[in-house]
Amino acid sequence: MRTTPLLDGLRFAFGTLTVLPVPLTRWDRGAARAGMLCAPVAGVVVGLGAAGLGAVLLLLGAGPLLAAVAAVAVPAVLTRGLHLDGLADTADGLGSNKPADDALRIMKRSDIGPFGVITLVLVLLAQVAALAQAYGTSIADGVLAAVLALAAARLALTLAARAGVPPARPEGLGAAVAGTVPVGGALLVAGAVAVAAAVAGGALSGTYGAVRAVCAVVLACAAAELLLRHCTRRLGGVTGDVFGALAETAATAALLVLAPG
Repeated sequence: MRTTPLLDGLRFAFGTLTVLPVPLTRWDRGAARAGMLCAPVAGVVVGLGAAGLGAVLLLLGAGPLLAAVAAVAVPAVLTRGLHLDGLADTADGLGSNKPADDALRIMKRSDIGPFGVITLVLVLLAQVAALAQAYGTSIADGVLAAVLALAAARLALTLAARAGVPPARPEGLGAAVAGTVPVGGALLVAGAVAVAAAVAGGALSGTYGAVRAVCAVVLACAAAELLLRHCTRRLGGVTGDVFGALAETAATAALLVLAPG
């Protein structure tokens, strides 16, 4: 059965970035390119699930802290902890201060070292604290923060898969998607996400909300870009673990911008 590039891209994005039962029909560079361009869509869907659970708990009488913990748990469940695992492995590799080949071997091991544990704890605490503050302001602010943070996290993956960013290994998910996205396409998707963020933020809080939402997207991508450049220098390119670290870094940065009411 013939499929369109958009459908192939959505299947690739949901099939690789979530545990949702979406079958992968293609695993090639073309599908990877379309999939990484569609990555923010997967982020919005996961974000709606996270935001919805937090909102329901608030409506049932739970406090903002419990709502925030639930909202942070949803993306971890819907990705099987893939991005959090990547964050921990990347922290261990970079924290080892070893040459690239040794750092990559450390990242490939199944255990988590002290750098990974510390990084996971601090990042999850920051995400929960920021979401709790957002939910404490209003349900709408909490929903916007959760959805926008996860969309920005997946946008960071789109930008990291742009042409010119090499893979650090010849195999794995990082190699499959590295360099597949044209720079122009990545910027177009980034602009679309920024416009959508402005509309959503403006609908809730007027001009201030629109500006804050765009700032969250921009700063999330900037934080991820800094980490991407550091990983490229240290490791020689990107891996699946690095992509996970970029997503969690971008999500955390976005939440910190959106936390204040």
